[in-house]
Amino acid sequence: METQDLIDLVSCAVNGAKPDPERVAGMDLDAIYKLASRHLLAATVAPALKAAGVQDARFAKDLEHSVLKSSTMDMEMDALFAEMDAAGIWHMPLKGTVLQHLYPIYGMRQMSDHDILFDAKRAEDVKSIMEGLGFSTEHFGTSNHDVYHKEPVSNFEMHSALFGPGHDEKLYEYYRDVEKRLLGDGCEKHLSPEDFYLYVTAHEYKHYSISGTGLRSLVDTYVCLQKTELDMDYVQAETEKLGMAEFEAQNRTLAQHLFSGGELTEADREMLEYIMSSGVYGTTQHRVENKIRKNGNSKIRYMLDRFFVPINKKNKDYTAMAGYYPFFYKHKILLPILPFYRTFRAIKNGKFKAEARAIKNAKA
Repeated sequence: METQDLIDLVSCAVNGAKPDPERVAGMDLDAIYKLASRHLLAATVAPALKAAGVQDARFAKDLEHSVLKSSTMDMEMDALFAEMDAAGIWHMPLKGTVLQHLYPIYGMRQMSDHDILFDAKRAEDVKSIMEGLGFSTEHFGTSNHDVYHKEPVSNFEMHSALFGPGHDEKLYEYYRDVEKRLLGDGCEKHLSPEDFYLYVTAHEYKHYSISGTGLRSLVDTYVCLQKTELDMDYVQAETEKLGMAEFEAQNRTLAQHLFSGGELTEADREMLEYIMSSGVYGTTQHRVENKIRKNGNSKIRYMLDRFFVPINKKNKDYTAMAGYYPFFYKHKILLPILPFYRTFRAIKNGKFKAEARAIKNAKA
């Protein structure tokens, strides 16, 4: 029941409609808040509850905090872009950093961080700029994005590439030369509406196919579709190249049915069930099941791949794993012990037990 109630509240919020006060009065707001928090949507539904005359401090506080965090990170981004402009470094805001401004009310789209694509050749310069602005470097040079943090709430992911070699091969190859798709004469770049939608969808597809993605992604899709006019012939042609045509069509259909009051099909319900069980960042269970499915429904092959992947240079994940374990890849003579180190660390932090349970419960 709380799932449908949350969806209805989100629908009212993004469409600027007032919910039925009597209906809202009968909702279990404790359950809705718990579910909304799991999908980072508490701030999104806050205006809808307020419009229905419901005063709930939890939702209102989340919206207030979201506004504060977004405004703080936006100011930090303005300062960063001014420095990058002065240094002649091209840059482009990504994903939620752009999407947040398409929502009816600023702050409705809860932000975890700001994602920015930049000229990969200038990574060291960007690092100096970030640290000069008071950010601490959390991760640098170990993947397709560097991570920076500044107290109290500013988290920035600076992307040297949109996808890394460890991601889906078609996505990686398609976006490898993304610069040719960038628009804008100055240092600040942007994508066409169609290419922006394609990248948002590709990012959702990456998470959906690995470990799942939550309801907020569907809200992003809906808001993007409502606020922009797209050449769908171009979109459909490009999704074929990206290998995600079926996902894009189903994802778009579900978003429109869900938040425009349409009747859900059986395919819609199946996809929605997967999304609602994923939470905003996916689950171990989904990640394990999806990987086992890609390995021919063999749990044994999955376990062997999990154990040996770091030292298998022919495996597409090799470069990605190098980013997680830079010490071992700097001292390659120690690579043979990396699988045992990973296993020990997984046991120590509890991830081994969780993954073992997921493998046991996986439908193969």
